[in-house]
Amino acid sequence: MPIINWSLIAPEVIVCAAAVIVMLVDAFTRPTQRWLTGGISMAGLFAAAVATIWLWASGTASFDAFNGMIVLDELRLGFTLIFLLVSFLTLLISNVWVDNEQLPAGEFHSLLLFATVGMMLMASGNDLVIVFLGLEILSIATYVMAGFRRTDVRSNESSLKYFILGSFSSAFLLYGIALVYGATSIAEPGPGGTFIRISPGTTNIAELASRLNDAQYPALLFAGVAMMFVGFGFKIATAPFHIWTPDVYEGAPTPVTAFMAAGPKAAGFASFVRVFVFGLPLVVSSYSNAGDNLHQAWVGALVVMAILTMTLGNVVAIVQNNVKRMLAYSSIAHAGYALIGCIAAGAASDPTQRNRAITAVMFYLLTYAVMNIGAFAVVQLIARSGDRRTSMEDYSGIGFESPVLAFSLSLFMLSLLGMPLTAGFMGKIMVFGAAVDQRMYPLVVIGVLNTAISAYYYLRLIIVMFFGDRTTAWTAPRIPASIALALIITVAGVLYLGLFPGRVINGLQTRIETQFFSKR
Repeated sequence: MPIINWSLIAPEVIVCAAAVIVMLVDAFTRPTQRWLTGGISMAGLFAAAVATIWLWASGTASFDAFNGMIVLDELRLGFTLIFLLVSFLTLLISNVWVDNEQLPAGEFHSLLLFATVGMMLMASGNDLVIVFLGLEILSIATYVMAGFRRTDVRSNESSLKYFILGSFSSAFLLYGIALVYGATSIAEPGPGGTFIRISPGTTNIAELASRLNDAQYPALLFAGVAMMFVGFGFKIATAPFHIWTPDVYEGAPTPVTAFMAAGPKAAGFASFVRVFVFGLPLVVSSYSNAGDNLHQAWVGALVVMAILTMTLGNVVAIVQNNVKRMLAYSSIAHAGYALIGCIAAGAASDPTQRNRAITAVMFYLLTYAVMNIGAFAVVQLIARSGDRRTSMEDYSGIGFESPVLAFSLSLFMLSLLGMPLTAGFMGKIMVFGAAVDQRMYPLVVIGVLNTAISAYYYLRLIIVMFFGDRTTAWTAPRIPASIALALIITVAGVLYLGLFPGRVINGLQTRIETQFFSKR
């Protein structure tokens, strides 16, 4: 009988219940009461955060439940808090957009909460089936949110492109899971050492690692892992699976773009780390030729993907004149930086170094979420209704007309660049340091050079805002209370994580060291 432990999935249950309540409340309230569904959504996210912190503080006496399909560890809890923060900030910056464009608030809020549940399942899943289930819940909700502005052709095009390409990637991932399941079947010996029967394969990530040495069909395992690479590569927007990103980010409503750039990307990395670092680990695969070759293959493929992703994202971003497209290519480049941490975690044979690399990835994605959502909050205000003003020319000369927005956006751009004393700098120090621990000096050099390339388009926007000549009249937008709160949180987060990151880093590092490998 499977172990049923509802407390282990309390955060997911709370957010899912809040989403259902929002739908019911929306059906019986007037359109003028949009604040009600937003308040319920924020209360649900806050309650889920409290439940997550409670699980964190109470320890991991019960490591898994539901037949090992759900796991409780610091990787899951850390990413869950990141997802809840991303959704909370998205709610704050979307309230004004929903009101101004007279969109159904309850529908948007429930979709956002269901997407959050999908992200949380991707981080908590210790089984490939749960990971795929979470991915689909997330994907279906974001497909709809990308086209939520139904009268806008660009939003419709964004949703359709995301749906079609996302369906292809989901098919690759699902087929890869099926091949891995078939490849991990094992022959059980009978009396006298004879093989009497073949046990079926497994989709459990922990058990997958233990079966690498005895896999019956290594070639099938290679094919399955390659297809899973495609599925995860699409979700985290790595080259060459990034084609959808610029068009979808530009066409989707700005709050949805902010959410997609931070939340689903972090969820993809959470699943990626669990599947490849813990499901196909170096410490296990080194005992067999097939496992060792498979591990070397996926680490080598990641190195190529990271170099392509960083270089392509930064180089193409230079020629962009649309701010949302520029941030889309910036998002692609940052996925390459985060991949460096994943590569370091996969290449590490020492548990301490592996934990440090995983902590680096988590911290980097936290910093990226904060500074990226803050940047899109400013972009949304300047773009106005319908995202009409998103070109570089629309930012000319606004630096001293709206100093709060201009200086906030400048801080976010400098943090995305990796300027010292900002969160982005500490995030890059962490992932580059993890790669240095594994003596991957060429990869670090390429990452640093790409950071230098990115200075052009990040500083270009700042120069345009403060030194550009404006040819048309421009009125500074009023900053609503919800967006002002989001800007305060993100600006404070960028400065705090840049100046005083030790408490966050040490907290994650200590807990990961004491729990990730003690169970192994």
